[in-house]
Amino acid sequence: MRIYHYVGQSELLKHLAEGSNRHLVTNAEMVTDWLQKFPQPKNPDNTITVTFIVDLDHQLWVNDRHSEHVLCANGGDILSAGEMTFEIEKGKLQIVDTTNQSTGYCPEPESYLAVKFALEKTDIAHLPQFTTAYQFRRCDECGTKNIVKDDWYVCGVCDADLSHEWNF
Repeated sequence: MRIYHYVGQSELLKHLAEGSNRHLVTNAEMVTDWLQKFPQPKNPDNTITVTFIVDLDHQLWVNDRHSEHVLCANGGDILSAGEMTFEIEKGKLQIVDTTNQSTGYCPEPESYLAVKFALEKTDIAHLPQFTTAYQFRRCDECGTKNIVKDDWYVCGVCDADLSHEWNF
């Protein structure tokens, strides 16, 4: 598994000293307890989306959806990051959506293996892969982070060709 280093805005690192409401997830009850302590806004379909990371010890951490992944990671390196959506129905918690959407770490779709490994140690029902997987590329010409869409490997800022290989 690849280790991902923070590649986001350096000014966000100053917020590390403020701490975070991140929460270690080892079972469904821990998630529901955290959601009671730190209520999260519900989506229109009554689900709850949070920020997540998998640390180098293969542990899953969650935080408020509007927090930065680097805060959820306490500034450290990670194995995966993105957003995770929980559904709680009849007291049972399950994951109904997971993405690798993190421009702070730009993890590859293959990083789902770390998510799957972390979740298999819990009692939380989950998906076999990211429901939406993003390809991130750094432009070698202007340095801009890009999300590749429809296999269009062209920088959205300077129109330079983007690498087909992950390059962060």
